[in-house]
Amino acid sequence: MAELNTSPVSDHLGSRLVIGLFGGTFDPVHNAHLRMALELKQRLQLDEMRLLPCHQPPHRDQPQRSSDDRAAMVRLAVEHCDQLSVDERELQRDKPSYTVDTLLELRQQLGDGVSLCWCVGMDSLVNLSSWHRWRELLDVGHLVVTARPGWQLPVDGEVADWLNEHRADAAQLKKTACGSVVVCEMSQLAISATEIRDTIAKGDSAQYLMPEAVWRYIKGNDLYN
Repeated sequence: MAELNTSPVSDHLGSRLVIGLFGGTFDPVHNAHLRMALELKQRLQLDEMRLLPCHQPPHRDQPQRSSDDRAAMVRLAVEHCDQLSVDERELQRDKPSYTVDTLLELRQQLGDGVSLCWCVGMDSLVNLSSWHRWRELLDVGHLVVTARPGWQLPVDGEVADWLNEHRADAAQLKKTACGSVVVCEMSQLAISATEIRDTIAKGDSAQYLMPEAVWRYIKGNDLYN
């Protein structure tokens, strides 16, 4: 597993360090999560891609499994991938895992020179106005939105107006530390954590929908039955 880079603001060539941040409940983490994170890192030429398990999701029910279990599964999932790492800072806060708080903490830790890229799906963008202090997100980071082919961006309302004001191409991620929305259209594996949980609850196998180490952890700890 790659070690987290907590201090430098540029690489050996002098360009801006760009860090991707992919949050979620990961209940459980599966291959669609991992493939999306890896593909975003490669396509956008990010220096790091961190997976951040959340502790208390603000916009959905509490995860079925504990934060410890979910973090353990994410660590196992990226154990043999040097392009992905785990950042567990949201698990250390005993309050809702607000994205703006995480970005502010990272900005304070890493300084103003690092480009922070929070990665979300199109479904999150549509509901962005319900996020805590959502208009402040671009003050401390970029927003990278993944869209399946055929999905459409919001066309009216405050989120659409905000998007039109701030949308930029991927090159902007290396030019500035924050302030842009980048939309990245990509194919996504048709796997969901809900379906995995339902499959296991029925007594069926969810093997091959996630890394083998994660499946062994679920079986060994009798999770989701």
